[in-house]
Amino acid sequence: MQPKKILIAPDSFKGTLSSDQICEIISKSARAHFPDCKPISIPIADGGEGTVDSFLTCVGGKKRRLTAKGPFMEDMESFYGLLDNGYAVIEMAACAGLPLVEGRKDPLTSTTYGVGQLILDAINQGAKKIILGLGGSATNDGGCGAAAACGVKFYGADGQSFIPTGGTLADIRRIEVATLPTSQIEIRAMCDINNPMYGSQGAAYIFGPQKGADADDIVLLDEGLRHLDTMIKRDLGQHVADIPGAGAAGAMGAGMMAFFSAALQMGIEVVLDTVNFDDLLDDADLVITGEGSFDHQSLGGKAISGIARRAKKKSVPVIVITGGAEELPEAYDIGVTAIFTINRLPVDLSVSKSKSADNLKATIDNVFRLLNV
Repeated sequence: MQPKKILIAPDSFKGTLSSDQICEIISKSARAHFPDCKPISIPIADGGEGTVDSFLTCVGGKKRRLTAKGPFMEDMESFYGLLDNGYAVIEMAACAGLPLVEGRKDPLTSTTYGVGQLILDAINQGAKKIILGLGGSATNDGGCGAAAACGVKFYGADGQSFIPTGGTLADIRRIEVATLPTSQIEIRAMCDINNPMYGSQGAAYIFGPQKGADADDIVLLDEGLRHLDTMIKRDLGQHVADIPGAGAAGAMGAGMMAFFSAALQMGIEVVLDTVNFDDLLDDADLVITGEGSFDHQSLGGKAISGIARRAKKKSVPVIVITGGAEELPEAYDIGVTAIFTINRLPVDLSVSKSKSADNLKATIDNVFRLLNV
């Protein structure tokens, strides 16, 4: 096989190699083995840190920097991406993410207000559509902060408007939504979890601990989200709490649907649609994808499954490169052609991760040698 066009679309190998690094290693090897080959890199992002850079690499565009409110309403320098196709890509983690609250985590008081500011700026810059990544949040405010920044009014018992946080959601007595600047623009939120807004599998109980919530905080946060849902049903006529993904990013999934009429979609589907992956497949000879660990989660809507299903429809073979793999014969049914693990010796991750780049180079070199026979 002498491939003329290879699509390289890996997710990151968490904690070892970024998707950009993986693309670079595979592209370089492809050009060395097949001088006439055109490798096309599509680094996959999951909606968290690095999402903007991945889309800029795939589509082209520029990173816009601006001052926005951080997790505790402090001014900070934030950013988002303006793509060449007219879309804007926003990471909510850019001003409401966990790395920004290291050493001071507090989901009771943190806010997504800055995310709303980024959304408004993107609209003012003429964005035709907004893609919002819901990964890595430090908040549990149901998206109320972002909504308030965009003009939604939340009123307390004293009749005064305020900006609710996770700890004050229960204080909301009325929600007022006038015509918002966001009402004329399509927003798609990247969401790779199915958790509901509240309850034992909801935002507070499942994700609250990693954001600094103790047992008492979790109860308070969950009660607040239940109250917010009641207000959303009464004042907005929206029923979003049980929609899969409503609990994403401190229930910002629910807020994006209720306040912004946003669609929640699996991150890989948003990425593949945005880069016109189906069109790129038309004359492709091979797709190479991968992630750090290939397991049952990989087949549940993650990057590899989304890519393999689309490639299968156009009869394009798919090679998976991964750190380690479970025995998953069903992977071949959805479009995976072959799976290669990069770790050559049975050593612990603490040892192998420092050799990930070299192991990947050796593995892809052998894959291409085989194709070249």
